[in-house]
Amino acid sequence: MRLAVQRALTGAGYVVHTASDGETGIVAARETLPDLVLLDLVLPKISGLDVLRALKQDAITKNIPVVVLATLSQPNREELLNEGVTACVEKLDTLFEGDSGALIRIVLQVVGKAKASSG
Repeated sequence: MRLAVQRALTGAGYVVHTASDGETGIVAARETLPDLVLLDLVLPKISGLDVLRALKQDAITKNIPVVVLATLSQPNREELLNEGVTACVEKLDTLFEGDSGALIRIVLQVVGKAKASSG
């Protein structure tokens, strides 16, 4: 799925950095300070929820918008929003149906908001 997301976003003109697990993702976010973190909740080593919490508790990364990729069996949107998530994308609604348009629209919306609030 990471590769599908990467292809969709690079195809839409975004520069994408990926991480294969939660630990690597936290380090990469601190080093690259991306405009957005797209976070799967199911990750090796550290869960996505723990990654989210680590990012939001770190002074360096706390203001980076986080969009979560979630399935219906994972914590609901309200809980995630309370944890600091900017938006949620249902995995089944986007990537597995072959339509990355919803994901790209959300990324564009969030990155546009982040740019507007920082500039």
